[in-house]
Amino acid sequence: MDLQSEFNRWCEKVTDPILAAELAAMKAAGDETAIEDAFFQELEFGTGGLRGVLGAGTNRMNIYTVGKATQGIADYIKNNVGADGTVAICFDSRINSRLFAETAASVLAANGIKSHLYSRLEPTPALSFATRYLGCAIGINVTASHNPSAYNGYKVYGPDGCQITDVIADAITAAIEQVDVFESVRTMDFHAAIESGLVRYINEEVLDAYLDAVYEQSLEPADEAGSLRLVYTPLNGTGLECVNRILERINIRDVYIVGEQAYPDGNFPTCPYPNPEIREALERGIALCEQVQPDLLLATDPDADRVGIAVKDGNDYQLLTGNETGALLFDYICRMRLALGKMPANPVAVTTIVSTSIVDPIAAEYGVEVKRVLTGFKYIGGIQAKLEEADELDRFIFGFEESYGYLAGSHARDKDAIVASMLICQMARFYRKEGKNLYQAMQDLYKKHGFHHNRTLSFTFEGAAGVQRMADIMDTLRVEGMDEVAGMSVTETLDYQQGVGDLPRANVLEYVLSDGCKVVVRPSGTEPKMKVYLFTTGTSEAEARATGDKLADALQATFQ
Repeated sequence: MDLQSEFNRWCEKVTDPILAAELAAMKAAGDETAIEDAFFQELEFGTGGLRGVLGAGTNRMNIYTVGKATQGIADYIKNNVGADGTVAICFDSRINSRLFAETAASVLAANGIKSHLYSRLEPTPALSFATRYLGCAIGINVTASHNPSAYNGYKVYGPDGCQITDVIADAITAAIEQVDVFESVRTMDFHAAIESGLVRYINEEVLDAYLDAVYEQSLEPADEAGSLRLVYTPLNGTGLECVNRILERINIRDVYIVGEQAYPDGNFPTCPYPNPEIREALERGIALCEQVQPDLLLATDPDADRVGIAVKDGNDYQLLTGNETGALLFDYICRMRLALGKMPANPVAVTTIVSTSIVDPIAAEYGVEVKRVLTGFKYIGGIQAKLEEADELDRFIFGFEESYGYLAGSHARDKDAIVASMLICQMARFYRKEGKNLYQAMQDLYKKHGFHHNRTLSFTFEGAAGVQRMADIMDTLRVEGMDEVAGMSVTETLDYQQGVGDLPRANVLEYVLSDGCKVVVRPSGTEPKMKVYLFTTGTSEAEARATGDKLADALQATFQ
């Protein structure tokens, strides 16, 4: 069916009044660009599930695309798991998140599949935990993580609590492709599904058990815990309840919450891009810091799987990067495990091919094996699964990725801002006793192991034209190659699409440069962006940053 025919079919079939009005407005305006963008493709279902702009159309997040995906999942469960297969469901603060969660539960119920639904919004790691704890075949989390408010998404987890493997994603995709969005989706009234027992709310025991599991990762002797003043913002997302509860467990009570960002609001009125990586999202928190002068500013993203921090440096607050926080946590976890006698034999830490190289000398100092995987926490979870199969899961001590995702422990198989928040606060207390804040502690790590500078360039390519432009850029790079960047020769080119080591094939290019530098290029799997990762080193921070500036300037034209 061609694009225009599908648009006309949606105009005829859609009964939701908001979506119907949107379609009618497109039709009346004759807005061919808007129609094409909404219908030029179906939202791609992969190992990350679905993610897209809210609205009407096959390329949008709405109750119809959610219903179609869920029907495919129901068919997959019936054909591959059987009648006993159940599903755990969670949702965040985004627009329509509860609606989409209840839509998914209703579709599953109509197919005779039981689901366990959190009664209120909860963090992503609480869904990963619940999927394992309740013995579910699948987990569904309605979230778009840190994307702008126009987006929502639908992440799918396997029975191990990790985002689904390529094999399961391919099987679900094949099932979804057999579903007609209007004719094949079974559904029933949500309240009737509750009354029938096919949808059950997750009881408080599960969340309590999750927080108990988080607390088990505490790495601070109780008698040494000192005071800490903290400013915290959940960025209008899901983090407030669980972060507060875990901070109380570790006796941190001098906490100031950023009022305008405390409670769930999918419009994110104070930070259009609720990403703790960027200063704009933390400006309200920094303003509160100026008033109360805390030891630390902590920010979790809307689904509380990522966390960002800032600390005072002179007259301003310095944001630490995901790589820096990851390196600090890695060093702290190793140090404290050794001090407390909790370091396992043959310890393993896992990070990604685009994360900082400073982890290598840190690992060498403490005798930890580092495994590097593709971008995406599901690959870190995959290493956990292999360790578990070998009955060696206790070897796993830490996993992190440069995009502000961290995990200690095996209670979840996704990044966890709750456990990370706890450990970051304990780490801040540790360094406070030494008269340092976390920025100063990071400078000490650089002085000890060398200055490793990392920078991520993001280039946005919206709509159908953007998808094609990103494909063209990658094709051109593969055909023409690069001999040098900013005067530095390319000594090796790795094309992960052709296979590198034992890693899965991926649309990633890596350029190893002279002088210990590196460039990695990949299209984002969750946003309409091309991402370029720069790695430089130097004898000083200024030198490493200056080399990064040269690389960034030289690469700008390639991705415009």
